[in-house]
Amino acid sequence: MNHSIGRLLPVDGFKVRNSGEMPRNFHRSLSHLYQPIVGRLAVSLYHLLLSEADLADQDAVQTHHSLMAYLSAPLDKIYEARGRLEALGLLRTYRSKEESEQTIYIYAVHPPFTPEEFFQDDMLALLLTHELGQDKYEQVKSRFVKPEPSVEGYEEITASFDAVFHHKMMESVQRETEVMAEQKRSQEYRGPRTSEGRVDFTWLRQALHKRMYPSERILTGRNKKLIVQLASLYDLSNVELEKAVTWAIDENHCLVEEEFKAACHDFMKEEKTGQHASVDDREKWASMEKGTTGSKEDQFVEMLEQISPRELLEDLSNGNRASEQDLKLIRDVMTEQGMTAGVMNVLVHYVMLKTDMKLSKSYMEKIASHWARKNVTTVRQAMNLAKAEHQKYQQWGRQKTQKRASQKDEVIPVWFNKEEEKQPTAASSAEPQVDKEDIAARIARLTNRGN
Repeated sequence: MNHSIGRLLPVDGFKVRNSGEMPRNFHRSLSHLYQPIVGRLAVSLYHLLLSEADLADQDAVQTHHSLMAYLSAPLDKIYEARGRLEALGLLRTYRSKEESEQTIYIYAVHPPFTPEEFFQDDMLALLLTHELGQDKYEQVKSRFVKPEPSVEGYEEITASFDAVFHHKMMESVQRETEVMAEQKRSQEYRGPRTSEGRVDFTWLRQALHKRMYPSERILTGRNKKLIVQLASLYDLSNVELEKAVTWAIDENHCLVEEEFKAACHDFMKEEKTGQHASVDDREKWASMEKGTTGSKEDQFVEMLEQISPRELLEDLSNGNRASEQDLKLIRDVMTEQGMTAGVMNVLVHYVMLKTDMKLSKSYMEKIASHWARKNVTTVRQAMNLAKAEHQKYQQWGRQKTQKRASQKDEVIPVWFNKEEEKQPTAASSAEPQVDKEDIAARIARLTNRGN
């Protein structure tokens, strides 16, 4: 007889660990369900190892000679039986890595399935059917899995939680549950939070209640963040948001993100009703103009904070309609990285001027991911980080495009010029004046829209 089976020797040592609580009457599962598949020797080995885990010291090392003696079986048969137990998840085996005179194994014994769990596992059920045949299998299954007792003709009078416990206690538990759920959601979703002031969620919640939808299930932390982002991107009204949300609710009263994104995108493709849109725009631009008293750059920052990325795209395209492809690209980057509309505007402005007025998806995603890790939440922070990391971003851009002929010819955003530069050259001294005129023209063009 060959005593070396896969480098397993009779003198090799082993320890046994019990990895889980055994279910009640587990021996029935082993005898009637597992044994036809793994064989009698494998079940005997399982019982022996389980006894050793309960009786022996966990640090005590025994040799495989003892297994051969207890089971009255050669080592090659024990090795084969061990493999069958491992294959069905009843045993996990670990071997020592250190080189020594004696190799030590650890056998971790795992509990078998209960009969109900066994028959719910398709693979185990098929293996048992193959060993027993269909008729015998059905007979065994009927012995272990009993049908639910019929309650036909009876009325359920089970007491509810509401009826048993005090109402105030229930409210307290519910509040604590909501707080814990919100905290968990805030930990799961990275990136800066978007201000909810862009959307009237009180009105939206009431609108959902009127339609008999569970608003607390639909307006979760993640969904509210997505709604604010798409409302900012597509410049949607509350009525349009309500239609998009209700369109994207599935039969389980959950918001399907992709359908909601598509619905918002469809609203963008529809022309705004003339008077309503123009009145909204005039009010927005008028409030911007009245509230701005700073420098041209301050006015430009405020403009980027208040307009939508779609409006910025149209402005950069001299008033031409923004393409659906560009808007979908911006939408995906905003929702995946959790960016506010203002920060997205800075990114669009920077990338378009760096890539010859084209939006490069890979370039945008790389910068957006960097800003999300840096927790950029405002337009000022985005501008400052773009200035500080200019060389790095330039290097990223060169990985996809050819290197510029010279740094002097490179196109950069108008807000990018550093005020601290001393003694500018004649060519560069003219740039601040051009920049201010460009900013003023852009603000005027956006302000006059809708008049």
